[in-house]
Amino acid sequence: MKLMPYIKIARPDHWFKNVFMLPGVVLVDFFDAHVFTAGTWKGVLLGLLAASLTASSNYVLNEILDAGKDMVHPEKRNRPIPRGEVWIPAAYAEWLLLGAAGIGLGFLIAPAMGWMCLLLWVMGLLYNVPPVRAKDQPYADVLSESVNNPIRLAMGWYSTGTAAVPPLSALLAYWMFGAFLMAMKRMAEYRRMGDPALAAAYRRSFGYYNEERLIESLCFYGAFFGMLSGVFMARYRLELVLAAPFVAYAMAYYMHLGFKPDSPVQYPEKLYRQKKLMLLAILAFGACAVLLFVDIPAFRAALSATPVAR
Repeated sequence: MKLMPYIKIARPDHWFKNVFMLPGVVLVDFFDAHVFTAGTWKGVLLGLLAASLTASSNYVLNEILDAGKDMVHPEKRNRPIPRGEVWIPAAYAEWLLLGAAGIGLGFLIAPAMGWMCLLLWVMGLLYNVPPVRAKDQPYADVLSESVNNPIRLAMGWYSTGTAAVPPLSALLAYWMFGAFLMAMKRMAEYRRMGDPALAAAYRRSFGYYNEERLIESLCFYGAFFGMLSGVFMARYRLELVLAAPFVAYAMAYYMHLGFKPDSPVQYPEKLYRQKKLMLLAILAFGACAVLLFVDIPAFRAALSATPVAR
C-alpha cells in the first residue's frame, strides 16, 4: 500500500486556510492585552495543528464521498480515489483517526478550543453526508462551507486560553466574508465547466445556479459583510474605517481573478501564487491589525460628531 495517496486525500496543502485563525488571535489582544503570556504562543501553534488535523479529517471524508462526482470534473478526476489508488476502508479509518487527533488536541489546549474543533468536524458531516449533504443545496452549499471562517476565528481566539466569548458582530461579518469568497469560487467553477448539464452532474447545486444568481449572491454576501463590519467598527473601533479601502480593493481584485478563464480562484490552496492578491491581502490585514491599536482622536471625533439641533 502506497502512503502518498493517503497523504494527498488529507490535503495538507490546504492547511494554509488556517491563517483565518489569526484575526481571532489579534482580536483577543485588542479586547484583553493581559491574556498573552509566555506560553500563549504555544497554545496558538498547537491550535493551528489541531485545526489542521480536524480539517484534514473533513477533506478525507469529502474525497471519499465525492469520488463519483469527481470523475466528471476535468481536473478532479485525477485525484487518488477516482484513480483507484486508495483502499476505501483505510480511508475511512484515516478520517476517524485524524478527527479524533484534532479534536483531542483541541480539548488538551482548552475546552472551548476542543468544542470548536468538534464543531468544525460536525460541519464537515453536514456538508458532505446524506441526507443533509448541504453541498448539494443552492446557497446552503456556500453558507455551510463558509461558516468554517467564524469557526476558525473562534479557534484562534480560544487557542490563547481566554474564556471570554468573541464579539458576535465579528463572527457574523467573518462568515459573510467567507461566503463572498466561496460564492466567487463557485462562479469560477461554474464557468470552468462550460456546460450547465455537465456542471450539474458534477455538483447538484449547479443545476439551480447560473451566472446571474451567483452574481446576485456575491452582492448580498459582500454588502452584508460590509454592514456587519460597520456594526463592529461603530461599537468597538471607528479607526478601522480607514482600513476599509484596502479590504474593498482586495475583494475587488479577488473578483477580477474569479472571472478569468480557468480562474485560480477555483483552487484556494494555490492562491498564494497570486502575488498581487497576496500583497493586497497582507496590506488589508496589516491595516486592520494596526488600526485596532492606534488611536486617532481627530478622526474618531469627526465620525462621532452629533448633528446640530434644528
